[in-house]
Amino acid sequence: MGTKSILAGLALALLFSATSASAQTSKLDEVLARGHLVVGTGSTNAPWHFKSETDQLQGFDIDIAKIVAKGLFDDPEKVEFVLQASDARIPNVVTGKVDITCQFMTVTAARAQQIAVTIPYYREGAGLMLKADSSYADYDALKAAGSGVTIAVLQNVYAEELVRQALPEANVDQYDAQDLIYQALNAGRADAVATDQSSIAWFLVQQPGQYKDGGYGWSPQTYSCAVARGDQEWLNFVNTALHEAMTGVEFNTYAASFKKWFGVDLAPPKIGFPVEFQ
Repeated sequence: MGTKSILAGLALALLFSATSASAQTSKLDEVLARGHLVVGTGSTNAPWHFKSETDQLQGFDIDIAKIVAKGLFDDPEKVEFVLQASDARIPNVVTGKVDITCQFMTVTAARAQQIAVTIPYYREGAGLMLKADSSYADYDALKAAGSGVTIAVLQNVYAEELVRQALPEANVDQYDAQDLIYQALNAGRADAVATDQSSIAWFLVQQPGQYKDGGYGWSPQTYSCAVARGDQEWLNFVNTALHEAMTGVEFNTYAASFKKWFGVDLAPPKIGFPVEFQ
């Protein structure tokens, strides 16, 4: 084959590649054309995603999804929720069953090999919750008591190690259901429970005056939404919607949801130099 033929073939290959790339439609265009957003989430974990007494999905993850829908259509209700188990969060994104998953998903490097993670919308961590009338004032008092305190925690292979990161000498009782750790606390079999800080915040909102936060957090985890790999336009859009909810034009919406589910008043972003670069 002559040089001219090689160059002609290369030119045709490059033209075909460019044409194919331009023909690929971003998920952003697909969602806009469809007219609503499809979101994978759960329905059993307050305050993230759970059913109301009228069988309506609610929670912080649900509000996050509606923020993205509002960015797309100027209407937060233009969203279809697909209920999925935790182990379907990644597969449903990869296979295209959902446009995005928003389901209190902890970001890990291993997961980021399978899907593209958005910017964080919440930072989770472990905490300690005590009864309001506990003889222990806070975390410092629990730690000072050493082996004199008992901590209830949900059973898993890392549970005891997790508690001992904060309270090295405490007794650790593991229970096979989340509600059982709170029963142990209420019955006096445990001096505190070790659980997610978001769960503690939710309990304080729902049952004011009955419990108190130990005032110490550890084991941070990042919560982000997930989208399919390889579509930078779609990832950029979702990141923009989340970013502006936390720092810009939709901040009031994000802050109202944060207050509702976690009982915390967020300080508005400072005007002037962008907080992201400070």
